[in-house]
Amino acid sequence: MEGYKREFIAFLESAGVLKFGDFTAKSGRKIPYFINAGMIKTGEEIAKLGEFYAKAYFDKLGAKKAVLYGPAYKGISIAVSAAVALSKNGLDVPFFFNRKEAKDHGEGGVFVGYVPQAGEEIVIVEDVITAGTAIRESMAILSGLENVKVAATFVMVDRKEKGQGEKGAMTEIEEQFGFPVYSVVDVYDIIEYLEQDPANADNVARIKNYLAVNGAKE
Repeated sequence: MEGYKREFIAFLESAGVLKFGDFTAKSGRKIPYFINAGMIKTGEEIAKLGEFYAKAYFDKLGAKKAVLYGPAYKGISIAVSAAVALSKNGLDVPFFFNRKEAKDHGEGGVFVGYVPQAGEEIVIVEDVITAGTAIRESMAILSGLENVKVAATFVMVDRKEKGQGEKGAMTEIEEQFGFPVYSVVDVYDIIEYLEQDPANADNVARIKNYLAVNGAKE
């Protein structure tokens, strides 16, 4: 496993973003580990997270100038931190996010920040994809923008799970909407990381058992 992946997983665990136990995902699935960007609580942590997203962005998209979209609520801080990290590396991109409820006074509308113009490309930044539910919700929200295109989505972790069928959720999103979904690490990287310490044997077994049932068949 590449060093930056190990560093990223260690960062997620130390920040409390990566936890092990019994959780319920947005999809309704009972899962043995949880990725929660809402646990990022300090300036240093959010800056570090933004750097990892910026690294992934440059690696996959190069110097493409797109508009970052962070779905409320967890995606908001990710979009801001990623935009800051990109600007520090010479790529100044605009960002925006949505309100959970449209505002009917002041500037109004559902979006806050830069509003993409016709012909511009959007990059969605999320924390994780399980069954693809959140991305589909984002696409429904973004459908209100005219003549803009989603170029890619970036997430922290590819859970390698089934989507609505037997294929992986990320594969289904790519096929349904026509844009790539990239992750910094995937669940098998997490397993490899955990296996370095025998004390993690129980968590490793639970994740593998979960994937035996819910893992994508690809």
